[in-house]
Amino acid sequence: MNYSIYAESTPNPEVMKFVSNRMLADKSIEFLTIEDSLKIPMIHKIFSLPFVESIFLSTNFISIKKNEHAEWGEITLELRNFITQILNEDKIQNYSENIIIEEKLATHDLKPKQKEHPARKEETETEKDIINLLNEYIKPAVEGDGGAIEFESYTQGTVRVILKGACSGCPSSTATLKHGIESLLIQKLGDKIKNVVAING
Repeated sequence: MNYSIYAESTPNPEVMKFVSNRMLADKSIEFLTIEDSLKIPMIHKIFSLPFVESIFLSTNFISIKKNEHAEWGEITLELRNFITQILNEDKIQNYSENIIIEEKLATHDLKPKQKEHPARKEETETEKDIINLLNEYIKPAVEGDGGAIEFESYTQGTVRVILKGACSGCPSSTATLKHGIESLLIQKLGDKIKNVVAING
């Protein structure tokens, strides 16, 4: 079965989500520079387009952030066709029918550079509750908007999360943090939660 792609807008006006009819990856990876993409041919080809600023690859979609000089009305169709062509050509020319992007990623030693966080000690019960709530209630909605959220830390009532993809730099992300994530955690966990803040990944 060939790949087909459709475009979907996100709350971030600079980011468009390109959704695939087939799985693309078994994990989420953010590519902030073209150097990050050197070992992933498909992503590198997309990054080589002059209007692409960053790329977020997830299970069945690719979120692309454009630069300020491009307009979605002028480049969306081009991008959709370009991604579709790359996926189908790679599948036919370089990979057997049942190999998808997750296995391509697994074959490369070098992964996109991610900020390394100090190893955390075993999670407390509160931390486990926060992670479970984020995974159950917040993560699906964030992924639906072309982004991703990761729990970073919990200290003295402050929850720190990492926003990626369309959520990173989105004008509405502050409202999402305060009225969505923070309200939910306070509702579920009470005075254990004081506030939620986003940090750079």
